[in-house]
Amino acid sequence: MTKLNDQLTMLKELTDARGISGDEREAREVMEKYITPYATEVYTDNIGSLIAKKVGQEDGPKVMVAGHLDEVGFMITRIDDNGFLYFQTIGGWWSQVMLAQRVTVVTSKGDVTGIVGSKPPHIMTAEARKKPVEIKDMFIDIGATSREEAESFGVRPGDSAVPYFEFTQMKNEKLLLAKAWDNRIGCAIAIEVLKNLKDETHPNVVYGVGTVQEEVGLRGAKTATNAIKPDIGFAVDTGIAGDTPGISPKEADSKIGDGPQIILYDASMISHKGLRDFVIDTADSKEIPYQYANLAAGGTDSGSIHLTANGVPALSITIATRYIHSHAAIIHQDDFDNAVKLIVEVIKGLDADKVKEITFN
Repeated sequence: MTKLNDQLTMLKELTDARGISGDEREAREVMEKYITPYATEVYTDNIGSLIAKKVGQEDGPKVMVAGHLDEVGFMITRIDDNGFLYFQTIGGWWSQVMLAQRVTVVTSKGDVTGIVGSKPPHIMTAEARKKPVEIKDMFIDIGATSREEAESFGVRPGDSAVPYFEFTQMKNEKLLLAKAWDNRIGCAIAIEVLKNLKDETHPNVVYGVGTVQEEVGLRGAKTATNAIKPDIGFAVDTGIAGDTPGISPKEADSKIGDGPQIILYDASMISHKGLRDFVIDTADSKEIPYQYANLAAGGTDSGSIHLTANGVPALSITIATRYIHSHAAIIHQDDFDNAVKLIVEVIKGLDADKVKEITFN
């Protein structure tokens, strides 16, 4: 593997970090390390969302750029007499991407390697083999022979089991394969936005945020937005790529590498028209590529951001991603770079008058 540059090293550290919903500490510490040099102030709310404040003009509009720290995974709920672990899924999982996949059980005594198992097909009926194994019939095998041995490894109910996958730059080096792009790429965008504003003059106060518990109900965005009270909110997240076999354009038509996605609609929010128009006009004027997208099922942190206090104009900007909510997903480096560029240009174009115009458009 070729030596990674500083940005790719950051992406590797963010995605390698273990942080399922409710246990985001490790991912938060990585984000904090990388965002602190560009922030005026960094703090954490009471349920763990990271908030990094960067002042352009002290009394200027407050602009929130939020990625979520958490990834989908599993929580251990029971250890049986033979040392096998049973679990609750954390976030949305499709059973067909789970079996025979490696996980890391994060315990108070250190990491324990496990693999998701089930009854082997060789002893199933022909009819049973035709059906996907249900999640309730799966378990995690950590190589223990008894409950006592599993407990001696440090495992106990409530521990996280996190998908295992190492960050990989593919043969086409613009394509990046890793776990937890959903949504460490949003955290990386927030970091890079503050970094790119380091020497820029702009009349705003910008908040780069890593929220918690997005995958289980957009929860951290509620508390973080209440703490910040922003005038404008952006959720930066992953979206659906429609460029793999079997997907029709009417289902999803985004392609990785063709620019960040402007989300028009999702199950949690109709995007704010005034803000959406301003972002699109900015992208057009700066010749930054973008794609339109919508999510009939699922949502982003904008769903919580826009409902805070008396309302916040909000928009989701996402990165088309293949194979989200599995052990590994693929994004395109250009989409990441262009999302950062777009948000930076939007922030530079905002001031109190523009925010007022947007809000009541």
